[in-house]
Amino acid sequence: MQEGYAAKTWRSSSMAAAAQRSIKGQGIRHYPTLYAPLVRAQTPVMVAVLALVTTPFRAVVDVVLPPRCPGCGEIVDGDDRFCAACFGDLQALGPPQCACCGLPLPHDGDAAALCGACLADPPPFARARAPFAYGGPARQLVLALKHGRRLHLARMMARAMLRAAGDLPDDAIIVPVPSHRWRLWQRGFNQAAAIAYHLARQSERPLAVDAVDRIKPTPTTKGLGRRARQKNVAGAFRVARPEQIRGRTVVLVDDVMTTGATVSACAAKLIKAGARQVEVLTYAHALREGQGSMTRV
Repeated sequence: MQEGYAAKTWRSSSMAAAAQRSIKGQGIRHYPTLYAPLVRAQTPVMVAVLALVTTPFRAVVDVVLPPRCPGCGEIVDGDDRFCAACFGDLQALGPPQCACCGLPLPHDGDAAALCGACLADPPPFARARAPFAYGGPARQLVLALKHGRRLHLARMMARAMLRAAGDLPDDAIIVPVPSHRWRLWQRGFNQAAAIAYHLARQSERPLAVDAVDRIKPTPTTKGLGRRARQKNVAGAFRVARPEQIRGRTVVLVDDVMTTGATVSACAAKLIKAGARQVEVLTYAHALREGQGSMTRV
């Protein structure tokens, strides 16, 4: 049964408020508390009872406040989906693409082919994948989650990210890029942790939300180039719980990847702390000049 738009909006606001009361855990430790009644009720009888009780309410809510496209606000026929126009405006990323960073290559070739940037300066992560290029409806979704506090969108984003990632290794552990405590106080939650929570649930892989700490506040990186971003995040991260990631594949999660400076800084710390390898998973990836339209974040 689809969840109503008003119910999702109410729950998103509740999550944001709970995150401000519990900063530890990147604003994500409150998720199990909110979902616990539903988890405990996963028996056939209780599911049937819940459906019987909530269906009339949801039907009324969907008539008054029908599901809307997260890109443009148009009414759509179900939750967690774009309208046809916005879906057509999404720029999907896929083969031919760099085996490491995942950005488009100009021609078909070996699946192990690398782009010039990754050949010249190999990143510390094994590969990075994102379902969409940053821009258009994908950008709208990222901003709606990050600045609009529409936390229910994290579930939709995680689903698309898992399709782009393919099968995760059996030893994979999900780790979000952390926010600094002051940013958590300002925003109320960490959008990467919200996405990571749903990725862990959908992939049935463990979530280590506190594995990495952001120990240095960093100014906004909007409009900065690669070198400036690298300097900005230098010394910003530390691995707080190395026992959780040692010898495992870490799936490092963020909402958007631009130059790769942030995820590279995190990945380098994780590898040094004993991770077997790091794979980066984001919802969107900004294209480089010459690869199409690129939007600065």
